[in-house]
Amino acid sequence: MKLENPWKQNPWFESVAVAQERARKHLPQPVYGALVAGSERGQSSADNQAAFAELGLAPHVVGQLPERSQATTVFGHTIGSPVIISPTGVQAVHPDGEVAVARAAAARGTIMSLSNFASKSVEEVTATGATTFFQMYWTGDRDTMIQRMTRAHAAGAQGLIATLDWSFSMGRDWGSPEIPERVDLKAMIRLAPKVATKGRWLWQFGQQFRETGKLPDLTAPNLAPPGGEAPTFFGAYYEWMTTPPPSWEDVGWMRETWAQISGTPFVLKGVCRVDDALRAVDAGVAGISISNHGGNNLDGTPAAIRMVRPIAEAVGEQIDVVMDGGVRRGSDVVKALALGAKAVLIGRAYLWGLAANGQAGVENVLDVLSGGVDSALRGLALSSTAELRPEHLLIPDGFDRALGVPEQAAAGR
Repeated sequence: MKLENPWKQNPWFESVAVAQERARKHLPQPVYGALVAGSERGQSSADNQAAFAELGLAPHVVGQLPERSQATTVFGHTIGSPVIISPTGVQAVHPDGEVAVARAAAARGTIMSLSNFASKSVEEVTATGATTFFQMYWTGDRDTMIQRMTRAHAAGAQGLIATLDWSFSMGRDWGSPEIPERVDLKAMIRLAPKVATKGRWLWQFGQQFRETGKLPDLTAPNLAPPGGEAPTFFGAYYEWMTTPPPSWEDVGWMRETWAQISGTPFVLKGVCRVDDALRAVDAGVAGISISNHGGNNLDGTPAAIRMVRPIAEAVGEQIDVVMDGGVRRGSDVVKALALGAKAVLIGRAYLWGLAANGQAGVENVLDVLSGGVDSALRGLALSSTAELRPEHLLIPDGFDRALGVPEQAAAGR
């Protein structure tokens, strides 16, 4: 007899906010806390979302078009909607983790970005058929990085994302959630009071255990040495912390090495300044992602959306510019594109969908965003996202944050 999940509910949700609320109710508090995160007082994390609310739209009452296209080409790939899956590590909010996310990305025709701290291997993820970009931090020595790039290419990765925008900023005012190094008996006993009331979450992982005999092990399989065991998340974290930070010459080496191994696009994630964007162009990148690491980096860094227009105006004709941070609805996507981004990346939004309803929940989030984009295009009387320009927005004075440019240029906005 097939067991039915007694905590099953209506899986559909109409907004990312509803997905977040379901994730909050569904997940143990430490797991949900890790998703919300943010560093120090949470200023940057909050501004990532709040900044979008400062931008308005200027709709037409007549002249709306019956057909509207969201298709775009970014990093050499045509995608159905300008929303890309951002790389996030250890997606243990659902037993299927990154594999479920990749299947959703494939089903909706967009790019799946896989963290090297992921809980699923790059081989498992590319096997879904999703267009997969592999993400790496600057961690380990060069030979180790070459081995990881070679493995990703052999698995079918079609691009590499270098994430360099994290400086180990901690000190959260609300405290950091406890994450065990291993899911062993000792950890289960210690954390039992926090998970005992989350019946549906326990049911999902219990079902996985019944089918496979395995519990989530919180390892990073993509960082396993050839023929060796995958390190725990904290082992991988230690390697990262003890690797000296890269120089621009190191970025150039990484880009050139990937070109020799794969020849597919190399993207630099975490750009906040115009001068860094210009240096990235000089280093030969195919694109950059404007990001403050979801507010988990240096608190006080401006919202990603505030930095889009100055950077896009400086380098958008030379490379693809995308942004990552605070996107929760289709109108947010439209605002980012109107300011010069080619696409947006989402992180927390799809993780909440994953927690709420697995692969279908991620697809639900992508559909919510796509529907919002379509509604905005209709209201603005546009036939495609390619037509979006700053004049379609109401932009308050001083909205942009032009970092890394002469003071007089920033003041001229």
